[in-house]
Amino acid sequence: MNKFISFAVDLGAYALKGGPRYRAWLLFLLALIVGCSFPAYRQLTEGLILTGATDQIPMEMFFANFIFTAHVAAAAILVVAPGYFYHRKDMKELAVIGEIIAMVFVATGITFIIFHMGRPDRLWHILPIVGYLNFPNSMLIYDTIVLNVYLYLNLIGITYILYKKYTGEFDTKALARWFTPVIYLAIVWGPLIHICTAFVLSSNARMGMWASAVMPFGFLAMAGASGPALVIVLFLIIRKHTKLHINDSVIDLMTTIIGWSLGIITLVFAGEYFTVLYSNTEHAESLNFSMFGHNGLKMYVPWFWGTNIAILGSFIAILFPRIRKSYDFWLPILCVIIFMAILVEKPMMLVFPAFSPSPMGEYTEYRPTMIEMINVMGTWAVGFMSLTLLVKAAVGVLTGEVRYKLSTDSH
Repeated sequence: MNKFISFAVDLGAYALKGGPRYRAWLLFLLALIVGCSFPAYRQLTEGLILTGATDQIPMEMFFANFIFTAHVAAAAILVVAPGYFYHRKDMKELAVIGEIIAMVFVATGITFIIFHMGRPDRLWHILPIVGYLNFPNSMLIYDTIVLNVYLYLNLIGITYILYKKYTGEFDTKALARWFTPVIYLAIVWGPLIHICTAFVLSSNARMGMWASAVMPFGFLAMAGASGPALVIVLFLIIRKHTKLHINDSVIDLMTTIIGWSLGIITLVFAGEYFTVLYSNTEHAESLNFSMFGHNGLKMYVPWFWGTNIAILGSFIAILFPRIRKSYDFWLPILCVIIFMAILVEKPMMLVFPAFSPSPMGEYTEYRPTMIEMINVMGTWAVGFMSLTLLVKAAVGVLTGEVRYKLSTDSH
């Protein structure tokens, strides 16, 4: 027990150490979190009345951001799978960072869902025995189960790997018998959080825009683009500012995954647009609203075309070796564009336009409130704060700067 306490204390102390830019980043995130605490309190106590949600568009920014966090959480397993399924030595040590990304973004997604519920104190209604789980009838229950299982699978993996490395007992050839099945289960479980999230949307019979059999595959492709984009930026920062060695082969594998994923996204979008627009029946109204607007309502039009151009342009750009190999300039810029384009696609292409026209033929634009935007920003700040501290602590263990022997010697 004393060893584990030492493990937690040493990791926490190392995570807070860093240069001026690192501390400025942490202070910036902390200021955002503190500044957003009162709006969060109001949101969680007063409910969805403080958001821009209406009878026409009942799903707000929180739900849209939750879908995106599932993208990144599921894709983080792409760092783990090559190391454990294909035994790539350049990836195996980095698997714990992939698990950290998965755990943080699942937790961030769950936070968005808590905001989306309006009154989180009513969560007990879905708990077994004390409430009514509504299993297996509710698709949302499936999503709740897969998210929580995925969260705890990654938490177990992170704790085990870092603790064993910290104490010097970690041996990839002699892992605990229970650990390898946990990792394999996490790898297989990752896509499920996306598939279930897609089914939550497509099971809504009223929403013609969501009634698509390719939605789970489109979600998986977006995960394969946005997740590795974040991983690449993170890995480039780590290898530039820490002693942890990350081979170019790791970055190249991630860019290859992004390239294939962007190609699939482009194909899925093109297939959906052709299928819906060629017949141009009433089922095309939501897509037409996104593309061209309706009676002067054109809020979504620039977002639609801008997102599509960014995705297609990124797909073309990543085909050029000169851009893929520009690790210090073009590649990180491209990854940020991809990450932001898929983030923006969630509210402005997938969620909000799908509610128009309403069953009564109404067309509506979604206007988020200031409190809603502040709480979205605050939730992202908590997520990136957690990601920063956990990755910094993991790097310290992986490089040997944080070890049990050193901590005991110092005492």
